[in-house]
Amino acid sequence: MDWKRFFDNLGMNGTRWQWRIMKWQRQWKQVKRGEGVASSNFSISQVLLFVNLVLFSVMILRGMATGGGMSSLLSPNAELLVISGGQWWPLVIQNGEWWRCITYAYTHAGLIHIGFNMMVLYQVGPMLEREIGPSGFISLYTITALAATGLGYFWHPMTVVIGASGALFGMIGFSITYFHRIGGHQALAQRDFMIRWAIFAFIFGFLVGADNAAHLGGAVSGAVFGLVYPIALRTRRTLAPLTNTLAAVSLIATVASLVFLVLSWF
Repeated sequence: MDWKRFFDNLGMNGTRWQWRIMKWQRQWKQVKRGEGVASSNFSISQVLLFVNLVLFSVMILRGMATGGGMSSLLSPNAELLVISGGQWWPLVIQNGEWWRCITYAYTHAGLIHIGFNMMVLYQVGPMLEREIGPSGFISLYTITALAATGLGYFWHPMTVVIGASGALFGMIGFSITYFHRIGGHQALAQRDFMIRWAIFAFIFGFLVGADNAAHLGGAVSGAVFGLVYPIALRTRRTLAPLTNTLAAVSLIATVASLVFLVLSWF
């Protein structure tokens, strides 16, 4: 298709849009081959951060509308957290609300909670996404979130669980083993940086009474993922159909879970 003529006819800068579309096509081909995208204005980590912030804002507005006041912003109650997508295993098992196994990772218990988690996602996410690509990143985030809540079922099945920290620990655990496998000064520096993040986050979790079961489940599953994720470019291209399929399933499951969450409000 002649994109330049198409956009020129719309009164837009056809040349500029033609170059943008060509860049997007190149990036899409890189993703399909299992390669990271060197530079892009779009990233999965930014989308995840945005979704977390939107759902948190909706929760605060809902809490204030029902008389929760400022407590909804700083310390929302368990009922509001469950309504907003929090994980509570009785609802999952008895009511079949399996979508909570993902939506809990987008629900947060107050401003400090989401502020800390989004700071980690903002700092760690883009760096890791550039290394393993959007498909690897969405798979890692989703799988480790599921593993985190899975361990929570055996640890405290009657506790309401919320927060992205399980998936964030998954990113940290992945980075430790993945960059250790790569070796070299820069990769080992990345590994050591993630080890420091893990130690700090575990200590912080103990101090504030956070869900260290989710943290452990995310970190261990992420570390295992980092041990098997392909490093060599040739291997990535060979396994691209498998990794892209896993990414597609993760993306569909996430979108479907968020849709079921929104539908549960009506």
